[in-house]
Amino acid sequence: MMRFRIFHVVLPILLLLACARPAYSTDKPLTFGIFPNLTAKQIVETYRPLADALEKSLQRRVVIYSARDFNTFVARTRQGEYDILLTAPHLAWLARQDAGYRPLLKYAQPVRGLLVVKSDAPFQDMESLHGRIIASADPAALVVLALQAELAVHGLMRNIDYRAIDSVTHSNAVMQVVNGHADAAILGVQPYALLPPDVRQQLRTLSETPPLSSQMFLTHPRLRDAEALAIRTGLLHFAASPEGMAFLKRGAHGGFANVDGNELQAFRPYALQAQEMLRAVR
Repeated sequence: MMRFRIFHVVLPILLLLACARPAYSTDKPLTFGIFPNLTAKQIVETYRPLADALEKSLQRRVVIYSARDFNTFVARTRQGEYDILLTAPHLAWLARQDAGYRPLLKYAQPVRGLLVVKSDAPFQDMESLHGRIIASADPAALVVLALQAELAVHGLMRNIDYRAIDSVTHSNAVMQVVNGHADAAILGVQPYALLPPDVRQQLRTLSETPPLSSQMFLTHPRLRDAEALAIRTGLLHFAASPEGMAFLKRGAHGGFANVDGNELQAFRPYALQAQEMLRAVR
């Protein structure tokens, strides 16, 4: 299956960036796989500064990749197509189980799932969404799974008590609400922070999940220990730079923190649930 490369989607942007970069080592470029919770354009714009910093630190090209949906991204992760991986914690558990990926770091600020409606909408609680339309990113996304569990506690089952619209990305889900095609949307707090201010002003948070571990950086086992350590060091140096601090502030990430195996293990139930959902759509 042919790879979907982000730089094919936004080729003019990447060509300009490539022309502005110095030549690095002739080593094979590192593939940086970023899970598709944002649009292709947003992923490139958001993560190019981080990839640039790694290139300078490692003296090696870093090429950004993603996929058109979670199913494709998880399949490519399972096949080991990414050298460096940034993914949600439940998908990180799958990456370790299926392909031996090794955790490096995570974003320090926990994530929360948000259930948002238009600021002038009449809804006051989850129960008031009975019979309504709720848009979300891929149903296998962690915040979507967590908020759907909260909705179920309040007696609202997916596609029984409300109609779910799968919008692929968090920003697309929000625009379904803004444009009047859905009554509510589920998204993560970090994608929410990246929304334009004029879009956020049109929204109101109806409910949110408890804190959940944030996205995690992992490396494929084909990279030597020294290479993985150099990537980890490069990420930490980036976090301490002005560009890195701006990146972390804009995404509401709060810095980087360590990850251990026990933390990943806590996401096993969500991972297995996502795995079952992804298998059903193959």
